[in-house]
Amino acid sequence: MSTLQEVGDRESWRCWLCDEPVDPDMSVNDPRGPSIDSINTAKKGAKGKGKDGVERLAHRACNTKKGAVKPVVPWPDRLFVVDPAPIVETVEQLKRKGGRVAVARCPGKTDAEDAAAWLLDRLSRLAPEQRFETQIDSAGGGFLLVLKA
Repeated sequence: MSTLQEVGDRESWRCWLCDEPVDPDMSVNDPRGPSIDSINTAKKGAKGKGKDGVERLAHRACNTKKGAVKPVVPWPDRLFVVDPAPIVETVEQLKRKGGRVAVARCPGKTDAEDAAAWLLDRLSRLAPEQRFETQIDSAGGGFLLVLKA
């Protein structure tokens, strides 16, 4: 188990859920204070496997809100995306299987380019060990944003 300082330094003091800065000097009891989110990545019922935990930095409120359920990393309201895919589940799928997944539809090419730039930047911190690329395809009067591993 890592210390808060070790996890914070590794995560560059950014909340892995909301991607906002975390103040290391703020009280751990404050909603915007730092906390460690231990994510169990071991599959239930897997024989011979113990808890395969990953420790990530989160604001106390983000960690509490998430609870023990699958985390949700939101798409920002400033992006014009329709039917956005859940980011964490999509990343997990691409890590396991590779390939490509359509992650959103956008009405304009500029909207799709903005969403692609944001997504690649966000994933560089969410899953720094994985390399992703985006592709924008014209589809049905709009544009389809595709994420590739």
